[in-house]
Amino acid sequence: MTLSKWDDFPLHQTAEFIANVATSDRNFYDRYYFNCLDVENEFFAIFGLGQYPNLGTTDAFVDVRIGSKQQIVRMSQPLIERSDISVGPFSIEVVEPLHQLRVRLESGEYPVSMDLTFTGHIQAIEEPRQYLRSKGRVVFDTQRLAQTGNWSGTITVDGKTFDVTGLGSRDRSWGIRPVGEPEPPGIREGILTLPGMWNYYPMQFEDHSIFYICHEGPDGVRHLVQSERVWSDPSREIEDLGPAQWRHTFEPGTRVLTHSQVTFPEAGIVIECEPLISNYVSLGTGYGIDADWRHGMYQGPELVVQGLTLEVDEIKGLAQYGIVDHGARFTYEDKVGYGLLEHGFFGPFPQVGINDGFSGAPA
Repeated sequence: MTLSKWDDFPLHQTAEFIANVATSDRNFYDRYYFNCLDVENEFFAIFGLGQYPNLGTTDAFVDVRIGSKQQIVRMSQPLIERSDISVGPFSIEVVEPLHQLRVRLESGEYPVSMDLTFTGHIQAIEEPRQYLRSKGRVVFDTQRLAQTGNWSGTITVDGKTFDVTGLGSRDRSWGIRPVGEPEPPGIREGILTLPGMWNYYPMQFEDHSIFYICHEGPDGVRHLVQSERVWSDPSREIEDLGPAQWRHTFEPGTRVLTHSQVTFPEAGIVIECEPLISNYVSLGTGYGIDADWRHGMYQGPELVVQGLTLEVDEIKGLAQYGIVDHGARFTYEDKVGYGLLEHGFFGPFPQVGINDGFSGAPA
């Protein structure tokens, strides 16, 4: 049966039922991403939920970096009803669209539970559309909204409950990107879907936020950029800060950043970016490195819930080849803010001395 609860609302974009998306591309996805940095309690939590209508699955994860460990809960089940944004014990409630959301993970035989509410610090904004084609095939065609905000509620990690006083960011993205079980590469054998450098830094200051994105290929071509200042006062216009320049410092011999400087020359802004807590989200959560658990991968006809405890020192050597998310401090002029410093260096990137797909940046 394709009829669903959403079909009783005027949401249709095509002649199909809502359950049937407009493209038959297996890689269509629709997902939520959140992060919560609690400087006082010294943890950095990342969590999300995705639906994959053409793969018939939905999944979610929670990943909390605290101390030397990453405590992870991950869930997957067949997708039945797209209006149901939950997977087993994990659920998202849109309390006030584009402003407030509640995210819960019920307690169980795994290391994390939580009940957190996100309230926007700024208005939700549109991010630039990401579009990449490889050997004739569209491999990325995604649209996102993004927002910085504040978290309240509680989170329990390994039996210890914290009253959360954190901040963070969220995004909603949908469209086409690689998901599910790996496909035969064919003519794209050895070609990366997102080559080069990826930077994504949403930064929250007292009365504004700054969004910096840069996907730069190994040939120096920038495929996706964003440089915007968004004020908490919605009557103030979003400012285009102009082209950004970056300067990165690496942990020697690795692809992990220890510091960044991002400059917007046209706006006269120079931001110092200091990672505080690193979360190697590419392992355990579905972001592509694990062979047995990727976003959208079918895990069987019944709900599957798994708990994992990963030692950071044991996983970072492999996880550095995927996306790395840092809870970070950002400073410019007399302003201090916090947020996400997300980076990835895929394959060679000669601009920083990474000349092949395996080595790290030189000292």
